Amino acid sequence: MCGIVGYTGPRQASRILVEGLKRLEYRGYDSAGVAVQDHGALAVIKKKGKIAELRAAVPRDMPGTCGIGHTRWATHGGVTDANAHPHLDASGKVAIVHNGIIENYGALKEKLEKDGVRFSSETDSEVIAQLIARLYEGDLERAVKSALRHLKGTYGIAVIHADEPGRIVGARNGSPLVIGVGDGEMLLASDVTAMLAHTRQVVYLNDGEVVSMTPADFRVSDADDNPVDPKINEIAWQLDAIEKDGFSCYMEKEIFEQPESIARAFGGRLEPEYGTAKLGGLNLSRKELHAVERVRVIAAGTSWHAGLVGSWLLESVTRIPASAELASELRYRNPVVEANSLYIAASQSGETADTLYAMREIKRRGGTVLGICNVVGSTIARESDGGIYVHSGPEIAVASTKAFTSQLVAFYLLTLTLARMHDMSHHEGILFMEALKSVPEAVRKTLLLRDRIQTIAKKYARFRDFMFLGRGILHPIALEGALKLKEISYIHAEGYASGEIKHGPIALVSPEAPSVFLVPGDQLREKTISNMKEIKARGGPIIAVADEGDAEVVSIADDCIPVPKVDPRFQPFTMVVPLQLFAYFTALELGRDVDQPRNLAKSVTVE
Repeated sequence: MCGIVGYTGPRQASRILVEGLKRLEYRGYDSAGVAVQDHGALAVIKKKGKIAELRAAVPRDMPGTCGIGHTRWATHGGVTDANAHPHLDASGKVAIVHNGIIENYGALKEKLEKDGVRFSSETDSEVIAQLIARLYEGDLERAVKSALRHLKGTYGIAVIHADEPGRIVGARNGSPLVIGVGDGEMLLASDVTAMLAHTRQVVYLNDGEVVSMTPADFRVSDADDNPVDPKINEIAWQLDAIEKDGFSCYMEKEIFEQPESIARAFGGRLEPEYGTAKLGGLNLSRKELHAVERVRVIAAGTSWHAGLVGSWLLESVTRIPASAELASELRYRNPVVEANSLYIAASQSGETADTLYAMREIKRRGGTVLGICNVVGSTIARESDGGIYVHSGPEIAVASTKAFTSQLVAFYLLTLTLARMHDMSHHEGILFMEALKSVPEAVRKTLLLRDRIQTIAKKYARFRDFMFLGRGILHPIALEGALKLKEISYIHAEGYASGEIKHGPIALVSPEAPSVFLVPGDQLREKTISNMKEIKARGGPIIAVADEGDAEVVSIADDCIPVPKVDPRFQPFTMVVPLQLFAYFTALELGRDVDQPRNLAKSVTVE
């Protein structure tokens, strides 16, 4: 959720820190600050509100070449300057920034206060600074490791001390932290986007690891001081990949990047000769894959919706039982881990706490877990038994769009792989491949409807309640459409299976509550049209997304968005894009912050 940036080297630290924090804005935050070493002291500036307010408060000539910065998303204590990070200890010698939650901070704070320590914030994070200061005896790395032994909870921290110029100590447990290796300088961040302007050589810390860095080098070790041999990774993303590139905001850019991101997701992974897919990262033999008797997807939010599409597709095409479960529920349900079951942890960031912890629980019980992630080197990608990178490129807007459709591609590729091992013929495999290859062009044509969708969004932006309705493989797309509208426009929206409206939701129908119907092109079309007529008979406005040329749907709906006709199994791609655009244009009409909606964060790294 929150963002961490650290820099040590020959250059002015404050500028690099503020620039890095600016690139982390998409993670969600309510305040920001920096701490910089300055001639044996620490200079700290922190402000509630946006990075622009911090930038205005930081002097252009602020001295110091080593420091740490942070964007905070409030968990303990209100949104105030005092509760913003970095936090100092009572002496002003130690500064820390912290992502995560310290579960035993109350007991630690009470003990420190009894020892005479005075606190200046309401946060759990300040406890870390005060504890490190109490344990400091001239070696910051040692003091940090000593303090960590007292902490319970999750953390990604960066620490500096006034008496150790040029040194930053970082530690990770459940919250991501990445080392950036530069030329005569080092960086530390919670996300590689904060350091892409300076280096693409990075090291991902694992849980339980501590890094001590100076401009010249860095050392990674575990909590018991055993050295760790770090692996340096090369980030493939270019800096321009995280720029807006002429678009008004990141979400708009990412919606319109989908023809390319979808093509990247299956690029090089199709084998026409055999009518199947090639997924080398699964780390499972063909024999092991053939033995799979059940697939269970674990995910949260938008990734869960992708998992619902994937499980529907897997079960209907491969005839292997499949389901998608909320990671936040599975972990605490004492799950039964079955032999010959394949578990899939889906997460755009690869750091989603609920999904990560559920994955670890499954692995502890002997289950095989594959990851479907966008971020190379993320925790889920590294800890899973294998997986599929979706290659959608960096996604900056909080509300996921292109990563969602790229995750869908991963499930389609896995479906093709497993189906060809069972009942799908070579010819059917070729047809499935050709349908997948046609998706980018269908999405490109769908995006040409932007003006029509914007007009519809303006018409309906005043309404405060929406229902999104779909059947079969489009039910999860209805859920995703409702989520998108909620996330960025703050309008109440609910997603339902169309057949469920008569079991309660129909009570919501009124002239002030529009329904958005996703009309499938398969045997469920007639059923969906009957549901539309039920809503129409009760005076409810209808927006329909349907195959182009469907005159019957046009005659019933108040407004219709005609999308290119594709194989019905591939309609999730063409149906979700109009819903993304509808949410986007509705939010614009209402003056919302589309890229950084209130209360939300891109990477949810706490439970």
